[in-house]
Amino acid sequence: MIYCVVPPELNDELFDRLVEHYSDNPSVTVILDRRTGPDRRSGDESIQGGKRQTRDRRRARVPGTFPPTDPPTE
Repeated sequence: MIYCVVPPELNDELFDRLVEHYSDNPSVTVILDRRTGPDRRSGDESIQGGKRQTRDRRRARVPGTFPPTDPPTE
């Protein structure tokens, strides 16, 4: 599936023309971009304290040491 995204500023002049142009191609869908608000990728400091916080969600390792696993020598 291929998406042809039209920005809202160009909706009046492009959307209908692109829908007509790609009408014979079922793998292309023309959509209007309706996103609003701040962009998280911009690095704006006013959004949740700045950078996006990622967490390590893996299970914590068992504390302590493990016994050696080498086979006994003869």
